[in-house]
Amino acid sequence: MMQVISLLLENKPGALMRVTGLLTQRGYNIESLTVARTLDPELSRMTIVVDVDATLRQQVIKQMNRLINVLQATDLTDSPAVVRELVLVRIRTTMESRTAVLKEAEIFGGRVVDSSTEGYAIEATGDPEKLNEFVDVMRSYGEIEVTRSGALAIGLEAKKLRLQPPVPTKAVTAQKV
Repeated sequence: MMQVISLLLENKPGALMRVTGLLTQRGYNIESLTVARTLDPELSRMTIVVDVDATLRQQVIKQMNRLINVLQATDLTDSPAVVRELVLVRIRTTMESRTAVLKEAEIFGGRVVDSSTEGYAIEATGDPEKLNEFVDVMRSYGEIEVTRSGALAIGLEAKKLRLQPPVPTKAVTAQKV
């Protein structure tokens, strides 16, 4: 079963490697991974979609929370959350099909970002299942090339982050004495 995990972690070298290393060591396949800096440049938000047996989901979250640099790992699979993905589709189509392609793109909330004599480049955002349907529809109009961003997720529960205070280093404790 696909598990959606949201992580808040320190924006430091090696943080991504630790998280992905934990998953690969246990034989889990990462279906999607996105990571970017938050408003605080010292923190990053990571969204991972991983194929995990339902009975092991809580164990994965506990293991993530124990990693160095991870401040909070949250399972968004069954909780209220918004999950979105971006897809870019380049489609080569005949002149006769161009109007139909534009109408289909509009139905799926897509927009043309580039146009040429050969076809279009269209971007669409939405939940991954909707985008799978969009790609299937576009495939019926001609040759396509597809690039996807991976899932982004944000929880909708009204709970505050429970962050641990930083561990004091020897230099900080020596200054206080």
